[in-house]
Amino acid sequence: MDVTIEKLTNDPHPVLARLRQEAPVAWVPALGGWLVTRHDLAVRVMRDPVGFTVDDPRFSTARVVGPSMLSLDGNDHARHRGPFAPAFRPAEVRSRFADFVSATAGDLVDRMRPAGSGELRRQVAGPLSVAVVAEVLGLQVDPAVVLKWYDAIVDAVQGVTAGRPVSQAGADAFARLADGVRSTRRTGSLLGEVAGLRDNEVVSNAAVMMFGGIETTEGMITNAALHVLSCPDEVDDLADAVEESLRLEPAAAVVDRYATQDVELAGSLVQQGDLVTVSIAGANRDPAVFADPDTFDVHRPNARQHLAFAHGPHACLAADLARMETRAVLKALLGLPDVMIAQPAQPVGLVFRKPPELWLRWRV
Repeated sequence: MDVTIEKLTNDPHPVLARLRQEAPVAWVPALGGWLVTRHDLAVRVMRDPVGFTVDDPRFSTARVVGPSMLSLDGNDHARHRGPFAPAFRPAEVRSRFADFVSATAGDLVDRMRPAGSGELRRQVAGPLSVAVVAEVLGLQVDPAVVLKWYDAIVDAVQGVTAGRPVSQAGADAFARLADGVRSTRRTGSLLGEVAGLRDNEVVSNAAVMMFGGIETTEGMITNAALHVLSCPDEVDDLADAVEESLRLEPAAAVVDRYATQDVELAGSLVQQGDLVTVSIAGANRDPAVFADPDTFDVHRPNARQHLAFAHGPHACLAADLARMETRAVLKALLGLPDVMIAQPAQPVGLVFRKPPELWLRWRV
């Protein structure tokens, strides 16, 4: 089967459906590795950090920000992740961040209100995700500065993935983030509560929380708004709508692992060292788990079986915070009179999927 980067980027779901049926573990030359598209196999790979690891020299993020919970497995992973986990439990998220998230989302939407139209991703979803990351990390800098750091570090990671050395701009941005994190730890904040990690380890983990908190949350908010505003009369529970949106179009479409040994997976022989890419987008539309999987159904009884936040030891630490941000934006948007989608929009992207723009309009 001809599986191209273009197809996986622009309209992956027909390709993923055929692969899921014919070859649920398929060697894809365009990716340089295996692509897993079935729900049960995706869970198997993500729950087995011994057989399928993230701890590999090809994992480019670690080369830019250093080892972190994102790029370690086993005891090292637990040591890096464990100190952060208590702050992201549901009750802690509500007590620490609910007021800030609600107020910030409402303020961003209110700023658009007088114009009668606006572009959601750049005017609301992106600014909210950056502001929340700055608040979570306790950084005493303008969120716009945090976004510049983030952009430079992401560019550096993409450059390393393409075989280039770490850029000077990326290194400088990471150094400024490190200074901000160390200052934050002295003033007392979530990062100041983290015990058992060295300063450089706290900085590395702060950087990967910045990745997760900005890119994927921005996409999650934008995708959910696209889905909900395409059928607003059907939505009576925002929490259910968010879960179904996550299932239908996860903002992070794939996660990568590396095989630590030869293993047979659904009849395919995966060799030690091979890249194994789990298609979250494919697994989330597996008809063996989700009836009528290509339909947005806010009443789907098992929508929460989606894998949008990954699974196993690397499941997203801040999933409840991202959900909170998305619900806050949807609530604010639905308060706009006769709000609707102004222009056709479609999620795109190989790794991170979201509409490039989502223009809305409402009655003033």
